[in-house]
Amino acid sequence: MLRLAAPFALALTLATSPLAAQDADAAKVDTLFEALGMPEMIQIMREEGLAYGQTLATDMLPGGGSAQWDLAVSAIYDPQMMLEEVRGAFGEALEGDDIDAMIDFFTSETGTTIIDLEVSARRAMLDEAVEEASKENAAIAMMDDTPRYQLVQEFVTANDLIEANVVGSMNSSYAFYLGLIDGGVMPAGMTAETALQDVWAQEPDIRRDTTEWVYSFLLMAYQPLPDADLDAYIAFSQTEAGQDLTSALFLSFNGMFDDISRALGLAASRFMTTQEL
Repeated sequence: MLRLAAPFALALTLATSPLAAQDADAAKVDTLFEALGMPEMIQIMREEGLAYGQTLATDMLPGGGSAQWDLAVSAIYDPQMMLEEVRGAFGEALEGDDIDAMIDFFTSETGTTIIDLEVSARRAMLDEAVEEASKENAAIAMMDDTPRYQLVQEFVTANDLIEANVVGSMNSSYAFYLGLIDGGVMPAGMTAETALQDVWAQEPDIRRDTTEWVYSFLLMAYQPLPDADLDAYIAFSQTEAGQDLTSALFLSFNGMFDDISRALGLAASRFMTTQEL
């Protein structure tokens, strides 16, 4: 939808928190992480990334894709590294938050159903035909202003999903530019500042694509969900615990995607340079 602490902050935590309390909090974060379906979702994101790598090869590499490029992309989207980075940042972002309330909701029958639907929909959208159909159905629902669209819109607003995803996408795009600049393949005069200007120029397109994807995904995922359950999810999202959880998820995943995007830019630079020689 959606960074490791500095050594000083870590030392401060160790100095002021009993070890038993830290272990208990870590166990709670692990429980919540599993309840949210994060390990499976990260695996799906890896598959999305591998497909995106093919698109990058077609669009950017003079000779197109290759076995070496596929290996490089696979290494960048290493599922264990992705999991560890997100889990570490997630735990830090939740420090001091009401994790018990989050666990209570997402281990309930309603919460479990919601996560199952979200994971299933995300996996289904790996199929381009399914993704296109979901976009068409979402466009119709938005145009007709259906009651279910209105509920999903309330959920999107409660979690600030459009703005948060737009910011995350722009940051990832900027990180990719920085990777290309560091790799030495951008035109002379392209700097971090001009790259940022280019990213901002893309903001309307990013916002449009983000809005389309968010609504197509959520409308498909929650289609089987009773209104009462979606109402309960919206109500939880509006609580302090719900807001804290959304912030933690965006913080942890955005950090991972920024790192991946910069690595992809560097890798693309290396392959572009090699193939031109």
